[in-house]
Amino acid sequence: MSSHPTRDNSKTSIPETSVNESEVVRESSPLELSDETTATIASTLFNLIVILGLAMIPMRTEVDPQAVVIVSDPPEYEDKPIEMIEEITYSDIPQTEVGANSIADTSMSEASAEIFNDTAEIPNPVEIEIAELGTVAVNNFFENAVAPLNKLKNQRGSIGVGVNGAAGAVDRITFEILKMMEDRPTLVVWMFDRSGSLHRQRQIIRDQFDRVYDELGIVMDSKNDGKKTPKADNNSAPLLTAVIAYGQSLQPMTVEPTADLEEIKSAVELLNDPKNQDVSGIENVFQTVVAAVKEYQSYTRSVGPAGRKRNVMFVVVTDERGDDVRFMEEAIKQCKRTLIPVHVIGVPAPFGRPETLIRYVDPDPKFDQTPQWAQVDQGPESLMPEHVQLGFSGKFEQEPAIDSGFGPYGLTRLAIETGGQYFANHPNRRVDRKVNRNEIEAYAADLEYFFDPSVMHRYQPQYLSYEDYVKQVKASPLRAALVDAAMMPSTRGIDSPRTRFKATDQAALNGDLRTAQEAAAILMPKLYPLKMRLMTGLESREKETVPRWKAGFDLALGRVLAHAVRTDGYNDTLAMMKSGQPFKDPKNNVWQLEPAAEVTISSRLKRDAELATSLLQAVVDEHPGTPWAYLAKQELEVPMGWKWTEEYEAPPPPRTNDPGNNNNNPMPQDDQKRMLQKKQSRPIPKL
Repeated sequence: MSSHPTRDNSKTSIPETSVNESEVVRESSPLELSDETTATIASTLFNLIVILGLAMIPMRTEVDPQAVVIVSDPPEYEDKPIEMIEEITYSDIPQTEVGANSIADTSMSEASAEIFNDTAEIPNPVEIEIAELGTVAVNNFFENAVAPLNKLKNQRGSIGVGVNGAAGAVDRITFEILKMMEDRPTLVVWMFDRSGSLHRQRQIIRDQFDRVYDELGIVMDSKNDGKKTPKADNNSAPLLTAVIAYGQSLQPMTVEPTADLEEIKSAVELLNDPKNQDVSGIENVFQTVVAAVKEYQSYTRSVGPAGRKRNVMFVVVTDERGDDVRFMEEAIKQCKRTLIPVHVIGVPAPFGRPETLIRYVDPDPKFDQTPQWAQVDQGPESLMPEHVQLGFSGKFEQEPAIDSGFGPYGLTRLAIETGGQYFANHPNRRVDRKVNRNEIEAYAADLEYFFDPSVMHRYQPQYLSYEDYVKQVKASPLRAALVDAAMMPSTRGIDSPRTRFKATDQAALNGDLRTAQEAAAILMPKLYPLKMRLMTGLESREKETVPRWKAGFDLALGRVLAHAVRTDGYNDTLAMMKSGQPFKDPKNNVWQLEPAAEVTISSRLKRDAELATSLLQAVVDEHPGTPWAYLAKQELEVPMGWKWTEEYEAPPPPRTNDPGNNNNNPMPQDDQKRMLQKKQSRPIPKL
């Protein structure tokens, strides 16, 4: 018999061959298990516990949150609810008080809903460094939800904060000053445009200084006793103010930063003296900012005997875009280096155009106060033109000037990059209806339509350097086509076309038709290059995800195609009539050309009309409440086709020679007196 290995049972080693089955049964007891059996049972139980535990995991994670019951006792509150202030909101409506005594009370707390910045990411072939300063708040109105300044992403400053007056902007800036003063003493440098068109704004802000300083709680004793504040006290004053005037040149209005309120107000008042206003029409705002950094940067390091550092803030007050935008990058660089934010109390940029008209009234009451319309450079809102301007053929009117939703590009970017805010100030801002021209206040821009800021925040322009902007445009055929077309010479569709032709004589009719065709013949060579350039971006249309670019491209191509169809169709329709066409009613003698919804003149024009309609309708459907949708809707209201109708025109009655009254009645005495009393008018200065 062969031997086998033995198994250690902790007591003795028993050969397996020496123990039979009956002996094992006989010697084992239900209460006394062998070690091997115990280990087997323990292993089985352990595996079973693990399996059951794993099976319970999905049951524990898939819990209905609505089924959770809070069993803890609720806290006891007083009858009056507890108000917890999470964020601070602002009003663009002038307040009689700042703080708890303002007229806003409960409405302000209701305006603290967050606006999420869901702007689509722009394909970027280069890495753009994003600084950590500032946030975005687009055109936040008092009556709309206001985004807390620390909740919005990916911007350094605030864009186009819409206000209905300079007083509302000053309220916002007062809050920014308070925040700075919580950190350390502060210097605020006010920079006023010296042009005559800013007369009213300067006066409003000057009148606000009393309340601003009262609210800040730092009015100097000189306000009460009439004594000038000693210069030495300026070193310890919590707030110092300097005033600068600029135009073609720079002029300090305060000798040095001061805490004397009367001196500050007097400095602003002097700017409204006609002798101190700049009539050159040139506003070198960016060079003024650079010069101010050099002048006041020492205050950011130390000032006074105690060596106390100060925060420094710039506030630019203007109603134009600035004529020295080539110095924008240098101004941004210097302000970021010294950590000086720039806030701008400016104007809304007109949509897609560099200039608009303002209602000008002579600031001197000794002269005629009749309103006049003066052209002022206030746009555009983007670095390069992104909008093709066209009239409305069929309506015989030019494209209206409307709000872009943002400020002019250069000053807005200066505010963003430095952590400041741009306040787009217009006293007649309405988003619920069209603004009529007779409603426009003095020195305000003639903008007939404004747009809801909660919609426009998705359509903000790209605030990039020139190099980065060009790289992004060139990376997209659609964007490149739109910018190139927008930079082409402006044109318009057929304007006031002749539509009525007498047909008593075919030769005379053909002559009239040929003359009418000349207008279309002149326009088509201008519209054709626009059409062909924009068509090169059509293939990449579905790849574009940024709403602003897609809306801009669809509107541009849709409108250019519509104008081309109307103009080319008008020319072809007249040409066909020259071959002769009989009247259905023999007594008729006039052919009347009328707009028609259907294009039947040719299959090519019909295809272009269908594409134009599709693009324009997409703008209306996908971008409601925007300038693009507003213009697209107006374009769709004008039919693209033409049709002939016939009429009868009776011959004119014979002319008679009436030797009666030649209408040489003398002028009434009241009218003579009124003309003698009329004030003298003078030309509008350069603005």
